[in-house]
Amino acid sequence: MYKIKNAEQLNDIIYLMDVEAPRVAKHCQPGQFVIVKTDEEGERIPLTICDYDREAGTVTIVFQPIGASTERMKKLKAGDSFQDFVGPLGQPSELVTDDLEEVKKKKILFVAGGVGTAPVYPQVKWLHEHGIDADVIVGAKTHDLLILEDKMKAVAGNLYITTDDGSYVRKGLVTDVIKDLVENQGKKYDLCVSIGPMIMMKFCVLTTKALGIPTIVSMNPIMVDGTGMCGACRLTVGDEVKFACVDGPEFDGFKVDFNEAMKRQQMYKTQEGRALLKEKEGDTHHGGCGHCGGDE
Repeated sequence: MYKIKNAEQLNDIIYLMDVEAPRVAKHCQPGQFVIVKTDEEGERIPLTICDYDREAGTVTIVFQPIGASTERMKKLKAGDSFQDFVGPLGQPSELVTDDLEEVKKKKILFVAGGVGTAPVYPQVKWLHEHGIDADVIVGAKTHDLLILEDKMKAVAGNLYITTDDGSYVRKGLVTDVIKDLVENQGKKYDLCVSIGPMIMMKFCVLTTKALGIPTIVSMNPIMVDGTGMCGACRLTVGDEVKFACVDGPEFDGFKVDFNEAMKRQQMYKTQEGRALLKEKEGDTHHGGCGHCGGDE
């Protein structure tokens, strides 16, 4: 069992928990995720790691309830426990694994949307700890839905906040801020990392591509099982079939087929859609193993 050391409700729809998981905390890196399970009957839920404390042996997760299992999960309090807390899974951010001296030469922009602020934070924090200050854009629908503002402000080189309704700082989309920084303020970036809702990442990539800024995106939103067995997070990257949970979750945004991924994500929500995808994709539906059972 994995004890919850701290549980907070960040706003009306987003929750944060610090979970005692020493082995995960010891080995995890920014960009990776964990799979949590509340009890024997609960679903497996993949969640990107928001933060970790190796000394305390804790891992921080942030989530937005969207189904029965996460609705039960939000009711857990400090002192309660998860039955399973598996990780770290997925590949770390390339910023962590690339040559540090080369990373230091880059001007980096992060773009976070909604709950996507959570997986952006550990990457910005890691860079800050290694002497690299990145610019960060955080977008939210309203001021009330903004999360981790103070934490992000402490590690970002410059923090730019925008809200859809204009209830805080400025009104507009994250893409508006990207254009403003580059076209009006003369900012130059060598890399952009965008994490948030699929539609936000799609239009962020369209914007950065037009501006000539290489962009990494996280396909965590399409993950379901988190092990490559269900086939939910299958996507096309360039001319290759990839699975977000084992090959990612981060990929070259210019190569991701967002239209295909978003259409597939909608189909996967229904039993009929899952059956159709499985029939169409055959053994490659869940990584080509042919034995795991997929989503049966």
